[in-house]
Amino acid sequence: MQKKDSTSTLKYVSLITLTLQNAILGLSMRYSRIRDGDMFISSTAVLMSEVVKLITCIALVYLEAGGVVGLLDILNKQIVRQPLDTLKVCIPSLVYLIQNNLLYVSASHLDAATYQVTYQLKILTTALFSVFILKRSLLKTQWLSLLTLIIGVVLVQMAQGHEHSTSKNAEGQNRFIGFMAALTACALSGFAGVYFEKILKGSDVTVWMRNVQLSLCSIPLGLISCYTYDGGQIAEKGFFFGYDKFVHYLIILQAGGGLIVAVVVKYADNILKGFATSLAIVFACIGSIYIFDFQLSGQFVFGAAFVICSIFLYGYQPKKTETPGAFKV
Repeated sequence: MQKKDSTSTLKYVSLITLTLQNAILGLSMRYSRIRDGDMFISSTAVLMSEVVKLITCIALVYLEAGGVVGLLDILNKQIVRQPLDTLKVCIPSLVYLIQNNLLYVSASHLDAATYQVTYQLKILTTALFSVFILKRSLLKTQWLSLLTLIIGVVLVQMAQGHEHSTSKNAEGQNRFIGFMAALTACALSGFAGVYFEKILKGSDVTVWMRNVQLSLCSIPLGLISCYTYDGGQIAEKGFFFGYDKFVHYLIILQAGGGLIVAVVVKYADNILKGFATSLAIVFACIGSIYIFDFQLSGQFVFGAAFVICSIFLYGYQPKKTETPGAFKV
């Protein structure tokens, strides 16, 4: 009974944390790109979030292993003795790295509310990749939810295209670039998530150990990315140029996102996850109004409502006695 209560508590705590993290991350990334002061180099922030994630996951593996000896034994077995298994995660590592850099591009050109709604297209890409890669079946209600999701995002984009935003630092923004960056990030998120799920289910390696492998691959790739695309800026200004307490907080917040999702996947169901995501959209919209003077139009609200409905519809599971009506590719 006590174990059941603790699991239930952990489930709701992780969902509340995921809701706040999703909403606050979108608002924080947007603020980081328009605030006054020196602009930090986003590729270095992405790399540092991987470093934070690696340290956190090693600490979690250490706790599971029961000490330093156990930790070293697991690292030896799972990484040193199985180099090919570790190389498997290089693909999602690279994809996640590109995705996280694209999210900064999107946050630079889209307001936080539009970014939050548009990024829900990752549900569509994840569903499609799960059908083609994992050979999963989707229910009729799930196909309908994906169509509803697309309609909602289109309405939101059209609403923002027609409205003249008065948000801070609107100059120099390109909505098309922001949308394409978010769309590409959604496609990459869907592929990496499904690929990661496939390799997770195909072995007995824990989620935290897989995240250690991910970060070990991401960090060298991230360093190459930093000096390939921003080498001139880094040489001129320094790797940590523009870093302050807010940037440190943003790095920790971004690193924590993937770890929170792992806990939610383990302890929560689809309906509750949908509820958390929907609340995050609402919070992001409210935060945008008060922080960035975002103008909420009727069409935007209508589109956001479509997206929220699609999230719940996708997570809906009919009773076993009903005819599933599943489609499979």
